[in-house]
Amino acid sequence: MNHAIKRVWVALTVLFVICLGGLSYIQFFDAESLSENALNKRELYREFDLPRGAILVDGKPIAESVPTDDGQFEFQRVYNDAETYAHLTGYYSLANGTTQLESQLNDWLTGTSSDLLFDRLSAMFTGTRSEGASVELTIDGQLQKTAFEAIPKGLKATIIVTNPKTGDILAMASKPSYDTNLLAVHSTAKAAENLKEISNIDGLSPYRNPAISDLITPGSSFKIISTVAALESGKFDMDTPIDNPVSKNYPHTNTPMNNFSEGICARDTRAKLEFIFAQSCNTPFIEISQTVGKDAFTEVAERFGYGQQLSIPQNVVPSEFPSAEASEADMAKMAIGEWENKATPLQMNMVAMAIANDGVIMKPNLIDKVIAPDLRVIEDPKPEKFSTATTPEVAEQLTELMEGPVLRGTAMNARVPGVDFRAKTGTSQRPAAEDGTRMVNSWMTGFAPADDPQVAITVNIQDVDYDTGHNTAGALMKTMLEAVFNK
Repeated sequence: MNHAIKRVWVALTVLFVICLGGLSYIQFFDAESLSENALNKRELYREFDLPRGAILVDGKPIAESVPTDDGQFEFQRVYNDAETYAHLTGYYSLANGTTQLESQLNDWLTGTSSDLLFDRLSAMFTGTRSEGASVELTIDGQLQKTAFEAIPKGLKATIIVTNPKTGDILAMASKPSYDTNLLAVHSTAKAAENLKEISNIDGLSPYRNPAISDLITPGSSFKIISTVAALESGKFDMDTPIDNPVSKNYPHTNTPMNNFSEGICARDTRAKLEFIFAQSCNTPFIEISQTVGKDAFTEVAERFGYGQQLSIPQNVVPSEFPSAEASEADMAKMAIGEWENKATPLQMNMVAMAIANDGVIMKPNLIDKVIAPDLRVIEDPKPEKFSTATTPEVAEQLTELMEGPVLRGTAMNARVPGVDFRAKTGTSQRPAAEDGTRMVNSWMTGFAPADDPQVAITVNIQDVDYDTGHNTAGALMKTMLEAVFNK
């Protein structure tokens, strides 16, 4: 009997130690991650009774907490121009957690950041309510509104405008969008019902910002990087004639790569980069990809941001250039922005930023400043270098080449009189529609003015027929250039 009691005592002691250890881990070591978990409703219940800081654009709130008398909580999160900013702000929801900037900026907005420790201590001693900080974005409200309203209803599209000298994001708008107020309601049942309806909108995910999350084949817009790789290799220069047949088989295959059928590539069977770039010819990039080689090509893509982690402070999905297992044929496809070459719209904007800024990419950034409840500035992010993508000399050569598409090539429909715009277009193939219509992703990325770039602008339209994509991308780019330069 004594032996049996001893075994039970040992078992109970072990269980007690396990329980004590588990509680200690949760209380002391895992408390922060549990507190920050967006699905932690207890934390949300506590926060909903606090005056959450505002998210500001041009000094005006696009997200704010206002007093309410609905009997559940003291404050209601309200979004102004909700659809225009939905993919930036995300939502602050009792039923569905938090997303996007509402999640990334949570410590500041709730006042729990270490930057606000003095404010919390002061509130504790004075008996006043602790308040969150407000965050001013780099967004230009008029440019954001212009970008959002310019995108036609029914298209899946993104427009990004940045300052290439600082990395500040001046506009980042996407459609389709949704009303974030529908998910901020206090009724969890209504919020769940609204989320279900929003999730059924074709081409929309309320959990993703398309500008930084959608991985899309960049088509010929990637030829900016391919041309940089060619020039850096020392095997090509601006005067090197390159074979430019109408059609050429991919290496070691019987599958043809064809030139851009809508242009005049067939005019020159051997051409210099100026002609190839302006007319967006494809076949020369077979020779370029083979000459540059896999390793050098990959290294150049990485310098431009492919595969790199980035927070703006929203987390950007890394773009993909999977060269490790790529064949020579695959590399040729990736050199013209096809196959498994996948980029976010922000990535292709960073490509334009690099050329505009003498080869240096400044880190893209959405935060202008963070303002404490007593109006003192507690964070004021300075421009930060992201990478050196190429040399000033090569960037200057690309600037010269990017004039061609605007003056006499594939970007002519975006030209604005009086604005020296430099650009590259892109069209990547998508599966044909059921009626056989040719479907594509359309791109245009560039900067202006050439001699002193003030903005880098990127337009992307997904899953459209060629004519709609090409014409609309040019029209959207033209609208944004006119808005920036008051034309």
